[in-house]
Amino acid sequence: MHIRNADAASVKGFGNEWARFDQRAVPQAEINEIFAEYFSIFPWPEIPANAQGFDLGCGSGRWSNLVARRVGHLHCIDASIQALEVARRTAEGTNCSFHLASVESMPLGDGSQDFGYSLGVLHHVPDTEAALRACALKLKLGAPFLVYLYYAFDNRPFWFRALWHVSNVARHVICRLPFAIRARIADCIAALLYWPLARLARLVETRGGNVRAFPLSYYRTLSFYTMRTDALDRFGTHLEKRFKRREIAAMLSRAGFHRIVFREGPPYWCALGNRMG
Repeated sequence: MHIRNADAASVKGFGNEWARFDQRAVPQAEINEIFAEYFSIFPWPEIPANAQGFDLGCGSGRWSNLVARRVGHLHCIDASIQALEVARRTAEGTNCSFHLASVESMPLGDGSQDFGYSLGVLHHVPDTEAALRACALKLKLGAPFLVYLYYAFDNRPFWFRALWHVSNVARHVICRLPFAIRARIADCIAALLYWPLARLARLVETRGGNVRAFPLSYYRTLSFYTMRTDALDRFGTHLEKRFKRREIAAMLSRAGFHRIVFREGPPYWCALGNRMG
């Protein structure tokens, strides 16, 4: 497969990640909870009956498995053969087809899709705006597209951004190590940072405290398995970009989307746009 607008090291890393963490050990209630957060702004009532759409960067297939039940057909697309193998197992028996392709080589007809989404993927490609344009091209006029891109902590205080910069230095070192070592280090980070801080945030919240600005408070109700997965995602990924809300809105607009809205809560930033006519 010829990879266009994809970082080969990141593709390989995510293939290894989903093979290691296929998400089958995550409680279904937790998957449903995270799914509801991502899709809280998705206009389910507006898409047609038997809608056809795409999941770009389907990874383990955990979201594909839930979306497919609500639509006519779902195209699961990923640049990693390992990820697709996991997604096939996850979404087995559903109305999905699976495609080994990068964002700019999707084997879908232009203007053919009733909806699309890409969650946690396009901040790992070299040209995010070009990727958004490629997604827009596959959609029918007016069709919705949901995207989740890592935020640049534009709604956080200075000290929070400073902590991230420190962690990013560690990521630049860890992501270049062999996968087995990266995975072990990520497990240690999950155990020594994610779990204690998340559980502390949960304790503070149960006593009436506001934990919105508390580092890693997002994980306070999530499983250790999810923490391990996300620690590897965060520290083991070769290419990572982050965007401010206004930057995402501008990219979506230039890529051919309008009626752009954002989810106001975490995870930041989830945005929805409709392909312009």
